[in-house]
Amino acid sequence: MSASSADPVRPVDVVLVKGGRTKIRYTAELLSDDGTRVAVRAPWAGEGVRDFGFVRFESGDVFTEYYWRDRWYAVKEVRAATGALKGWYCDVTRPAVFSGGELVVEDLDLDLWRSADGTDVRRLDEDEFAESGLAERDPAAAAAAVTALDELEALASVEGGLESLLV
Repeated sequence: MSASSADPVRPVDVVLVKGGRTKIRYTAELLSDDGTRVAVRAPWAGEGVRDFGFVRFESGDVFTEYYWRDRWYAVKEVRAATGALKGWYCDVTRPAVFSGGELVVEDLDLDLWRSADGTDVRRLDEDEFAESGLAERDPAAAAAAVTALDELEALASVEGGLESLLV
């Protein structure tokens, strides 16, 4: 199934779960669903400004988010209110589950950032991942998560790599 510009806007509830609890829930616009990859668009859903030092997420920012049912990550293209590309924020997750208008994704703590100009590629939250205990509780999931982060980093390190996932 694919949503086109002629289709009415279809709202989707995106639910990010972490440690068995809902971390955040927000409404997004469904852009497409090809049975494997789901794309949605939503304004910054956090409260206030989130300043990471290398990027700021703030009111007016727009996230175009790509989730896969068969991959252990999500890729989020981040644009300022002006439309200027800030970069890509990638979450390592279990494969997404989309059912009944709800897109549920389990965050596995590992993240990756790539700036718009490609000069800043950084792995994030590896300490949180180690402290989560996932490697002890579910070694196969932990291995899949590390492999996904490595794959994202390799894609982010070459021009057009992340973008190739989004077309």
